[in-house]
Amino acid sequence: MSKISRRNFLQKSAITTAGTMCVPFFLKAWEKSPNLFQSNGRRLVIIQFSGGNDGLNTMIPFEDDLYYSNRPNIAIAKKNVTKLNAYQGFNPAMSSLKNLYDSGDLAIVNSVGYPDPDRSHFRSMDIWHTASNANEYLSTGWLGRYLDKQCDDCQTHQIIEVDDSVSLALKGKQRSGFAVSDPNRLYHSINAPISKALVHHHHGHDHDENVSYLYKVLANTASSADYLFQQSKIYKSSVEYPQSSIGKDLKQVAELIISGSNTEVYYVTLGGFDTHANQKPQQERLLKAYAESVSAFVKDLKANDKWKDTLIMNFSEFGRRVKENGSRGTDHGAANNLYLMGGSLKKAGFYNNAPNLANLNKGDLAFEVDFRRVYADVLKSWLKVDDKMVLGSQFKPLGIV
Repeated sequence: MSKISRRNFLQKSAITTAGTMCVPFFLKAWEKSPNLFQSNGRRLVIIQFSGGNDGLNTMIPFEDDLYYSNRPNIAIAKKNVTKLNAYQGFNPAMSSLKNLYDSGDLAIVNSVGYPDPDRSHFRSMDIWHTASNANEYLSTGWLGRYLDKQCDDCQTHQIIEVDDSVSLALKGKQRSGFAVSDPNRLYHSINAPISKALVHHHHGHDHDENVSYLYKVLANTASSADYLFQQSKIYKSSVEYPQSSIGKDLKQVAELIISGSNTEVYYVTLGGFDTHANQKPQQERLLKAYAESVSAFVKDLKANDKWKDTLIMNFSEFGRRVKENGSRGTDHGAANNLYLMGGSLKKAGFYNNAPNLANLNKGDLAFEVDFRRVYADVLKSWLKVDDKMVLGSQFKPLGIV
């Protein structure tokens, strides 16, 4: 085999796709020392809106005339808004989350973004995933670096992405998150005769370093698949979740949390928010599925005394432009709103005022809160790690969690 890097070798290997390669060290030692991995009991659930969700039609500034004059066709009528305070309220498709706001389990941060915003989906998402500056390109994600900083020879802190591949946010230099869309399917796939034969073939044979590394990855993936499969059988939810992708994903996450899985971070993605045309029906369908799924998720966790130890963070790579376009949609924008939900928030409700629609940045909402301040809060206060070491710079935590 030619001398290529492990990273390139694994990227070119078919066996590393579809959730089978994600974490070289994930949970392998658990088999030998099950008492080694005692987490602090807290769970972080990240929900990513891919495509650039229109925050102005999600959290509506219903008392701002500029909102209605800029959006004559797609604005949400004031009478239909699920009002949260005297100025802002939810899109009616998200009305099922109002009880979280009323009970002090929801925090809303307006005008979140970063300096020199990029309107490219891919670049802006990379910036959010890596916590980089707009002119900086990093190969590791903020959660991947969290894993790197927290573990030397152990796997105390683990991250699962409910998908078939790992996002950049979860990739570190030494460790990465583990992607699995279906523990049952992964378990049976990894235990197929060909996979088991590959694992057993490695023992007692000398191989090229890259080949040996791939065998190690496969063996560790088999261990992870077995662990998650066994955990997924412990608790089966009786709560009714929506039959949507986000509903199925959050049900799976709830079942793993309630079963006692030592995973600390779960990463879930809901796509479809690139609403350049006919935005209202598409966005409202997605928001309704999201809100009802989160409501079922919270109900599930509360019934099993897990809500107070769970934090949900919801974000999108950017918002949309303030003025609607000619296709009853909106184009790529900049700043957006972000939500934190949990049973132990220090500061609930609105963190700051609604965006100022009279003071735009080239037609976009001007950012007021750097998204890395949110990360700093989550890292320092919830995950109990040195946020500066992970983020590379000091950002003032918001004090929400």
